[in-house]
Amino acid sequence: MSEPAPRVAVIGGGQLARMMAEPAAALGLPLRLLAEAPGVSAAQVIPDQLVGDHTDLGDLRAVTAGCAVVTFDHEHVPTEHLHALESDGLAVRPGPEALVHAQDKAVMRERLTALGVPCPRHARIESPADVEAFGFPCVLKTTRGGYDGKGVWFVDSAADCADAFEVAGSTGVGLLAEEQVDFRRELAALVARSPSGQAAAYPVVASTQRDGICHEVVAPAPDLDDRLAGEAQRIALTVARELGVTGILAVELFETADGRVLVNELAMRPHNTGHWTQDGAVTSQFENHLRAVLDLPLGSPVPRARWSVMVNILGGPDGVGRLYDGYPHALARDPQLRVHLYGKDLRPGRKVGHVNAYGDDLDNCLERARHAAAWFRGDLGDESE
Repeated sequence: MSEPAPRVAVIGGGQLARMMAEPAAALGLPLRLLAEAPGVSAAQVIPDQLVGDHTDLGDLRAVTAGCAVVTFDHEHVPTEHLHALESDGLAVRPGPEALVHAQDKAVMRERLTALGVPCPRHARIESPADVEAFGFPCVLKTTRGGYDGKGVWFVDSAADCADAFEVAGSTGVGLLAEEQVDFRRELAALVARSPSGQAAAYPVVASTQRDGICHEVVAPAPDLDDRLAGEAQRIALTVARELGVTGILAVELFETADGRVLVNELAMRPHNTGHWTQDGAVTSQFENHLRAVLDLPLGSPVPRARWSVMVNILGGPDGVGRLYDGYPHALARDPQLRVHLYGKDLRPGRKVGHVNAYGDDLDNCLERARHAAAWFRGDLGDESE
């Protein structure tokens, strides 16, 4: 009789945890979820769940009891709680010493700079005078808690800094100033790494942002110089190794106008720029994340097709759109389209799903994915049928 599979605790009930459920089921891996509220995205598909608070150590201990390992849908669990779970004998993956670099932008910048990883010019700041000394124009970022464009301000003068300092003062987080990089486009390098040191690197992708939110991803990045692609993957593998990352690491990068790459952000979990792998790669980022945190051999990151395109489905400006009732048109128009909905209510600008298209012709993939996402969003009228 075979041993039962180890149980994996997942903290956070968003779409990333939801999308771990499918490969977990295929591999026979039981998941246990800490959901922030009843009926959230992942709670709809992971039956073994506890509703609780990721900042409450008691709730964290309750959900991880009997589990072999804990991993995350987000980076917001307090570092001291992660250390406490490790002291309890639980495998925390990624561990607190690694995860703090995705939680705190200032810590991340200082460590990457010490490693010789190329980053934008940056400095910790405490007053508008510090920003003025740093130099305008620049970007202000909260050191903790920002995502999808939140906690980021583009400033041209001391007068523009008021909102950033008000938020920092009310939340108790620090602020970081960074140069405004003259970049050609944004790239992302995604790697998986296991505790035993095995690593797998996916193709470097190009991502397009709108209002601070990832809008679409093309894999691999079109017309990317082989040297830069190799440099981006080298950076991601170096960061994963030197920081001791376990699981998926996404390194968001700027491709500069003068032919360099600079690290913008880190995420130590499955990432929006890797959603194309669900349908476009031999092994999805979600499966490789689970394999990695359990120290199983990693799956191949090789693409299944020459091109893959992911476009996010967002709630329209008035919180309108088509979700389930968008299927008849979208699926009939494109039988090869892959649609992933998150079970979320529509709100303006909220990510409620994504579509993947793949094939040998990039323009065709872009048209198909963009049309479907626009249809679900409600941007296209019935005449488009």
